[in-house]
Amino acid sequence: MADRIAEEKINQIRQAVDIVDIISDYVQLKKQGRNYFGLCPFHGESTPSFSVSPDKQIFHCFGCGAGGNVFSFLMELEGISFQEATVKLAAKVNVDLDLDLTSGRSEKKIPEEIQAMLNAHEILSKFYHHLLVNTKEGQPALEYLLERGFTRDSIDKFQIGYSLNSWDFVYKFLTKRGFSPNWMEKAGLIIKREKDGTYFDRFRNRIMFPILDRNGNTIAFSGRTIGADEPKYLNSPETAIFNKSKILYNYHLAKPSIKKMQQAVLFEGFADVIAADRAGVDNGVATMGTSLTDEHIVLLRRTLQSITICYDSDNAGIEAAYRAGNLLNDAGILIKVAIMPDGMDPDEYIKSYGAEKFRNEVIGASYTWMAFKFLYFRRGKNLQNEGDRLTYIEEIIKEISKLTKAVERDHYLRQLAAEFSLSLDALRDQQKQIFFAEKRKEQGKKPLEKNPAIIQKINVLKPAYYTAERHLIAHMLRDRDTAYKIQELLQGNTFNNDEHQAIITYLLSFYEEHLESESSAFLTYIQDDNLRRIVANIEMMPLNDELSTKELNDYIKQVLNYQKLLKIKEKEMELKEAERQKDYNQAALIGIEINQLRKSL
Repeated sequence: MADRIAEEKINQIRQAVDIVDIISDYVQLKKQGRNYFGLCPFHGESTPSFSVSPDKQIFHCFGCGAGGNVFSFLMELEGISFQEATVKLAAKVNVDLDLDLTSGRSEKKIPEEIQAMLNAHEILSKFYHHLLVNTKEGQPALEYLLERGFTRDSIDKFQIGYSLNSWDFVYKFLTKRGFSPNWMEKAGLIIKREKDGTYFDRFRNRIMFPILDRNGNTIAFSGRTIGADEPKYLNSPETAIFNKSKILYNYHLAKPSIKKMQQAVLFEGFADVIAADRAGVDNGVATMGTSLTDEHIVLLRRTLQSITICYDSDNAGIEAAYRAGNLLNDAGILIKVAIMPDGMDPDEYIKSYGAEKFRNEVIGASYTWMAFKFLYFRRGKNLQNEGDRLTYIEEIIKEISKLTKAVERDHYLRQLAAEFSLSLDALRDQQKQIFFAEKRKEQGKKPLEKNPAIIQKINVLKPAYYTAERHLIAHMLRDRDTAYKIQELLQGNTFNNDEHQAIITYLLSFYEEHLESESSAFLTYIQDDNLRRIVANIEMMPLNDELSTKELNDYIKQVLNYQKLLKIKEKEMELKEAERQKDYNQAALIGIEINQLRKSL
């Protein structure tokens, strides 16, 4: 087949690519010893349990069990095939795959309707921008933007445009280029009249802000009215290519800066992002008219360590910042909150006080998450009133008790003691009482089997033969000769665990077919996803550099002894049956067999 990727090409890619570099595009990794660790992209966690081994070119999550090599990482994370992952990696390391791309099987096939939606948005984005900056029809909109503080650089960077004051220009424009009206209606670009089935443009006489996905494709628009028309902002509806809960405005453009700084600024809307960018804050992103979601957090967590929340300072903005902060904090992201003064939004502040003050006195002077909580819980309370004051103090102590670092707890308790002239010892006692009360509540809510710590202990307490088999596989993976030696010592017996036996069957077959014995190559060879995860887990086990004869014999003995124990149980059942049947001669013979088996243990 023309589009089948040759094995030597796969090996070439595997040897050229560095799994740490690839995974670093998705996960924030930190080196600890020989491996790298980060928050797992396959399940939510606040403590890093995701490990990447540059030596073995594999990854494994000790929390959810995900594991494999660089190919399986992309396959699982992006939901693509092995061939698609190979094509993607080949492009990164400049390996020519010699594929017949016209067959369409070597890269992910996008449905025709989806591709048409993307193409239409891209064409319109360029056309709207052209209308704004190059035509007399767009001149009033351009002047309006320039008067509002927008610069030509900013207009070009964000590809801001203008939609004509016409009911059907876009409809005619797209249909002339072969786009199906039915598809363009589904894309949210035109609307169908119920009366006669004709179409009209969704956006008319508006300043157009393109919305891009993380790959830089235009997938939606937000149109701002120039005059007094309602609504002030008209957004594309959710479509097959636009899902508000997954999209962060400006993420595509801000990503390089976010990765470099390890920090992003989260705004409420795209107008604030553009204003902040003009002020030199180019790592800003915003949600699209929706609250922060788990999908947004997963996207952000891959590229940063901390986030500064910069929402409006009105009541709704402060509540939204508190909700977003709690979600980000639960995801293990360091949070700061920039407080806007006098009920202003970022755009208004920059116009009034300038870019430098915004960078230094708003973003640069952000509050820690705990300091923001001090302000948050004060709202609506009269601290001169004894009841309000005691309620506030208790709320703050409860928040302080959630802090994991003793120094932070001490710092904020001292701050509370100083403000209200309270005994530090009394506050510490109260904080401990609240801490243990909350712990008891949590333990009461969590079923035993749901507790991760208990699950981990249960997983560790495996039978001796199970642990022995895993250690034997680990050494077999490390050395071909050791693998054959272990196979010989098993004397024709199989491993007791079916998955372990399947792995060594794969491994011995792999050694027969391949000269090299790299972990990553073997993981590509395995066809079963579950077995691949188990191998990645075994590869991460700590091992002695050399397998001594005594250690090897002990492992083999544990494997074989378990089979003998099973045989003894079987014989004991036969003995009971013989005795029940009063066949004493048979019972005596079985008793002798049982004694011999026990001696062999």
